[in-house]
Amino acid sequence: MSREAVNKRKKEVIPGKKISAMVLSLLVFSSVFSLTGCHGRKGMEPFEIPEEFDTSREYEITFWAKNDTNKTQTAIYEQAIDDFEKLYPDITVNLRLYTDYGKIYNDVITNIATDTTPNVCITYPDHIATYLTGTNLVVPLEELFADEEYGLGGSKVRFDSPTEEEIIPQFLEECSIQDHYYAVPYMRSTEACYVNKTYVEALGYTLPDALTWDFIWEVAEAAMEQDVEGNFLVNGQKVMIPFIYKSTDNMMIQMLRQKEAGYSTDDGEILLFNDTTKELLYTIAQHAETGAFSTFKVSSYPANFLNAGQCIFAIDSTAGATWMGTDAPLCDISEDKIVEFETTVMPIPQFDPENPRMISQGPSVCIFNKEDPQEVMASWLFTQYLLSNDVQIAYAETEGYVPVTSKAQGAAEYQDYLERCGENNTTYYDVKIKAAELLMDNVDHTFVTPVFNGSASLRSAAGQLIENTVKSARRGEQIDEAYMEKLYRDTSSLYRLDQSGNRNGVRSAERKDMGELPRTAVVLIASLLMTWILMILYVVFSALKKGKNR
Repeated sequence: MSREAVNKRKKEVIPGKKISAMVLSLLVFSSVFSLTGCHGRKGMEPFEIPEEFDTSREYEITFWAKNDTNKTQTAIYEQAIDDFEKLYPDITVNLRLYTDYGKIYNDVITNIATDTTPNVCITYPDHIATYLTGTNLVVPLEELFADEEYGLGGSKVRFDSPTEEEIIPQFLEECSIQDHYYAVPYMRSTEACYVNKTYVEALGYTLPDALTWDFIWEVAEAAMEQDVEGNFLVNGQKVMIPFIYKSTDNMMIQMLRQKEAGYSTDDGEILLFNDTTKELLYTIAQHAETGAFSTFKVSSYPANFLNAGQCIFAIDSTAGATWMGTDAPLCDISEDKIVEFETTVMPIPQFDPENPRMISQGPSVCIFNKEDPQEVMASWLFTQYLLSNDVQIAYAETEGYVPVTSKAQGAAEYQDYLERCGENNTTYYDVKIKAAELLMDNVDHTFVTPVFNGSASLRSAAGQLIENTVKSARRGEQIDEAYMEKLYRDTSSLYRLDQSGNRNGVRSAERKDMGELPRTAVVLIASLLMTWILMILYVVFSALKKGKNR
């Protein structure tokens, strides 16, 4: 073959190989992108209520729940499942327990990619907002609510299901996202201030009817007085942190709401980084510097310090009431460290006691869509059963939670439970029951934050502002305008709230919520990507090598 013919053949063959390699590369990267983009999100047909629930079939559904390692709660879940399966012997419910809502969230995100989400899941609206990025992934519930036969209080439901009107309206509204109900409330709590009244009075103060921030700061600073040997006068110990806050994201969010300052809009515009936030941080820094204030992340659980006589104001969820006080049925410190004192349960401090504002929180239950609508109906029936009096009252009695239905709250059994407050230090522990009553007395004063895809990141950023400020103040760093500017900038960057446009960076926050895959998913995707890259390189180099040899 002549040199001219060889060169002509090279021109004909090598470009073709290159084009094949390029096409393969595009296909590969498209495949990888489909794996990484939106965590396996794909379209599903919207759920439609079947005309009749088919009881001639057998169903197996999964239920993911959180129980805080509380064996009593675990027993309640198991009993609920057993009772439900007796009513519906064709439905088997498999329980999977978690000790952390974040782990449930991570596992759901991982399972979205493999189409193995649970059927029923206890979660939070902020997390559901992320799940909704999957088309028709979570079932909207309003049509199920209203179904005459299988809806709330439906004629063909085999237990005493509450009606929609019997769900506390404020609690149900928390489950509304994008103009749809994507969950039902399961339990509700708020935050309470657990006060060592004995020490407050020892310092010469009298507890007011309503706590204010000024009162808390004043008493906390007074409690820092020490003798010549370094013992705190109020408790005679070497340790005293007068004021400890468990959830600093809630702290900042509630302070801003009480001040009527910006946090975010309903459509996701970020307003957190404002002048009022800065003023609040300056005050917090002032008291953190003296040691009068600290946080859970910096120091540890408020209950541990409160019960040891090393804290005067401990703010935590009403659901954590069983850990608070001298006679708390749950306690993480040894009995010899517990100090005798009178515990008072009060709403969180306010800037305007005449217009109190406190957050409403607590787990909700969502249902994931499946290809088989009959399976979704089985999930819906079990979800309804979690709202029945038997489950609601039993679970509420384990901690300072409140049932989410007026039906359960008004039941004779629950009213008897409340009336026996203080009868013992287990089921009728007075601090626990008073914490529940605190929420029921203040439902009209509660609020919830806007929910959107990215709201979880914004919530974390609110708490991070306080955590960083407290740490810096304790280290003696200068807290000034330059510090605040850097704090805002760093926090925005950490949670990807700082990128321009896209509703003040909210879409960037959304990418963080969806981008933080569990480690196993990251490793899997990285391995697939590396494998395909090596395959592409092999094809390209093989083509080039063959071309040179011809």
